[in-house]
Amino acid sequence: MAKVTLLDTPFNPEAAQLRFRSGRPDCGAVVSFLGQMRDLNDGESVQSMFLEHYPGMTEKALAEIIATAEQRWPVAAIEVIHRVGTLQPEEPIVLVLVAGTHRSECFRACEFVIDYLKTAAPFWKKEVTAAGEGRWVDERQSDHAASERWRDELTGGAPAATPLR
Repeated sequence: MAKVTLLDTPFNPEAAQLRFRSGRPDCGAVVSFLGQMRDLNDGESVQSMFLEHYPGMTEKALAEIIATAEQRWPVAAIEVIHRVGTLQPEEPIVLVLVAGTHRSECFRACEFVIDYLKTAAPFWKKEVTAAGEGRWVDERQSDHAASERWRDELTGGAPAATPLR
């Protein structure tokens, strides 16, 4: 059961995790990943960040990523909560939650979702530095390498269907 939530206000990851795991007595594992805003990027101080997205298209891309993970690993549920708009350092940006019978498939599904979210979901980050300048953040090569690793594992190196770009 996939769930995607985009928020333009801060959220409480602990409350979200408690809500997510409640009522799942059949699940022996709940794995989560929390990404939060850093105050430093590429050696430069960052005061705030603006996360832009395409409404409708972003949710669809996230749902496709989750659906791919659910097809690959026998998990009970996956949820992604992602911020958009203006964020401050230490505020949560993204929370990925995965519940299932055993930890192994939950860890793998969670890692897959966050790796693909970083490269296949339409988000754009603009940082405001200490000088007050806004700069768009380029994608990291390490994020692409992580998603390529999954493509090779899941398809045996063969061309993959969306969202395995």
